Amino acid sequence: MMRTVTAAVVLSAILLSASPLAAATPQTSDLTNQFVGAAAGIDRLQVYELAGIVILRGRTTDKARAEQLGLYARERYARVANLIQIVEPQDDQAIERAAERELTVARSLDGCRFSVESNNGVVNLAGSVRHELQKDVARQILRSLDGVREVRVNLERF
Repeated sequence: MMRTVTAAVVLSAILLSASPLAAATPQTSDLTNQFVGAAAGIDRLQVYELAGIVILRGRTTDKARAEQLGLYARERYARVANLIQIVEPQDDQAIERAAERELTVARSLDGCRFSVESNNGVVNLAGSVRHELQKDVARQILRSLDGVREVRVNLERF
């Protein structure tokens, strides 16, 4: 009987102490759609508000673009954290070589034929595959490469 009372007291203490923690957890709200028009030239844009701070995330090769978006956000919100990364421009030839190398060594893509082209980090993959699943595998491999902004796939089954 004493154990039951002790367990009930401990359980109620845990539940009462957990309530303020749940109430204190900051809520995030996604604001990305409000910034899409002003964010031309910024890849992988994410804008969200957390505890009253608007956080900007993304990647661009143009520092002025990142600063411009930060000013746009400061006009609308008091507290802004501009975490947009400034990256080097993509080397399309290096992306193509890396893509060809990775597609060649992937055992699950044996027997497939690919043609890879890159333009400003946008990779176009054409060719033929034996199975539908191989399209997804190829897309995932290309997305994981450094410098790749977008992957466009035009693969046919043979």
